[in-house]
Amino acid sequence: MSDSLHLVCPHCQAVNRLPGARLDQQPNCGQCHQPLFTGHPVELTAATFGRHLDRNDIPVLVDFWAPWCGPCRMMAPAFVQAAGMLEPHVRLAKVDTEAEPALGAQYHIRSIPTLALFRGGREVARQSGAMTAQDIVRWVRSR
Repeated sequence: MSDSLHLVCPHCQAVNRLPGARLDQQPNCGQCHQPLFTGHPVELTAATFGRHLDRNDIPVLVDFWAPWCGPCRMMAPAFVQAAGMLEPHVRLAKVDTEAEPALGAQYHIRSIPTLALFRGGREVARQSGAMTAQDIVRWVRSR
């Protein structure tokens, strides 16, 4: 891990520069002063998606889902639980493909739920289908 990291605030979208050693110390945003990690996935839109992928120096795990999808709703609590286990070393985010169809199309999402892991703005792994929190954590850590 480098000496300093860039992290996008889940509240105000400001890019924060943080010493890597402070990552585990529950850092707050320098602009809005809210926690940079909340233990909950960040809801992303077309307007915020690129910023989170391109400006976070930690991996970003995105759950592409839709409100009408039964398996998506079943996996939602597990995804929140996984956020609590993976943060602050991985940012978890959700994209509602019903509200943001262009993002689903851009990333060729064919079935939901689909998890996509991004590093440095590039997709490095993908998994479709509902998973338990433990399976999500194991999958991410193996990548």
